[in-house]
Amino acid sequence: MIKEIAILVYPGCMGMEVFALTDLVLMANHLAKNMHPGKFSALRVKLVTLRPNPVAIAGGFKVAAQRLRGKPDLIVVPGLEVSRFGEWDERFARLGQELKAIRRFHGQGTELASVCIGSFVLAEAGVLQGRRAATAWPFVSEFQDRYPDVQIEKDAVILSDGGVTTTGAVSSVMDLGLHLIRESMGSAVARAVSKLALIDGGRVSQRAYVDTALIPQNRAPFSTQVNRWLAQRLSETYNLCALADAFNVTSRTVLRRYRQETCMTPLQWLQKARIEKAKHLLELSSMSVAEVVVAVGYHDLATFSRLFARETGQTPGHYKRLFQGKRVATFPRG
Repeated sequence: MIKEIAILVYPGCMGMEVFALTDLVLMANHLAKNMHPGKFSALRVKLVTLRPNPVAIAGGFKVAAQRLRGKPDLIVVPGLEVSRFGEWDERFARLGQELKAIRRFHGQGTELASVCIGSFVLAEAGVLQGRRAATAWPFVSEFQDRYPDVQIEKDAVILSDGGVTTTGAVSSVMDLGLHLIRESMGSAVARAVSKLALIDGGRVSQRAYVDTALIPQNRAPFSTQVNRWLAQRLSETYNLCALADAFNVTSRTVLRRYRQETCMTPLQWLQKARIEKAKHLLELSSMSVAEVVVAVGYHDLATFSRLFARETGQTPGHYKRLFQGKRVATFPRG
C-alpha cells in the first residue's frame, strides 16, 4: 500500500498538476482523521527534484523542493508546458537527468504515475513499452506516432498497468488523487473528498470533451479540398458521385486518394464533422436536439444519437445538459 508519494518537480512542469494533488491528499488526511479516528495512517506527500532549488515551473514560478533521495512508494510525474504540437525533442533534451532517474526507480520496483502529458515523459524514459496508457486527448495521435510500442487508450481518464498509472488531461490530476486516496483510505474517504472539493469522481472517458478544432488538421492537398467542399454542404445528403464530379475524377479515385492521405473515407470525415458541428450547436445555441439533427444533415434522431454517442460517449440530450448554459449563480443586492 502506498504511504509516501513523491511528486517530481522539474523545469517547465505544470503547477496545477503538482499542487492539486498535494491539496487533495491534505484534505483526505484531515477527513480520514475525523471520520475514522486512528484507522488510517496519513498519506505523506513531498515535492522532490533533481535540480538546484528553486525550480522554475511552467509560467516561470519558482518552487522549492527536496532532493530526490531514498525510495518513495510512488513517484508522480506531472505534465510539462508545451506551446505547440511537435516540440518533444526540444523539451526532452532538457530533461535527461529526470528520464534517467525515472528509469532507475522503475527498475528498482518503485510505482510510477503521470498526469496529463506526463505520460510522454514516462514513455520517453522507456517505462511504458508494451503497456496500456492514457494521455491528454489532443496529443493522442502524436503519442501514437512517437511511441508505437505503447498501447494508448485514447478515451481513458485514468489507467493502471503493472505498477504504472497514467491519466488524461490536466484536470485528471483530481482523478489520480481520488484513486490514490481510495486505494489508501477507502471509498468513503474518497467520496468525502470528492464532495468537499466538488469533483466528479466517476469520469471514465475523455470523449465528451474532445474538440477537433483544437487539434492541427491534415494539410494534404486533395483531402483538404475535399473536406472544404463537404463542409460547405454539411447539411446536404452525402453523394459520392457529385463529389467526384466536382473534382473531375471517378468515385474510385476519390476514395483511393482520400484514403491515402487520411486513412479514412470522405463519408467518415463528414460524419465526424457533423458531430463536431452538432456539439457546438448543442453548447451554444437554443436549438432543440431535433433541430440540431436536421441542421447537420440527418433526419433520423435514433441514427444520429447512435453516431453521436459512439463519438462522444454521451447522448445528444445529456451532452446539451452537461455543457450548455453553465453560468455562475447571481443574486440581487439589497
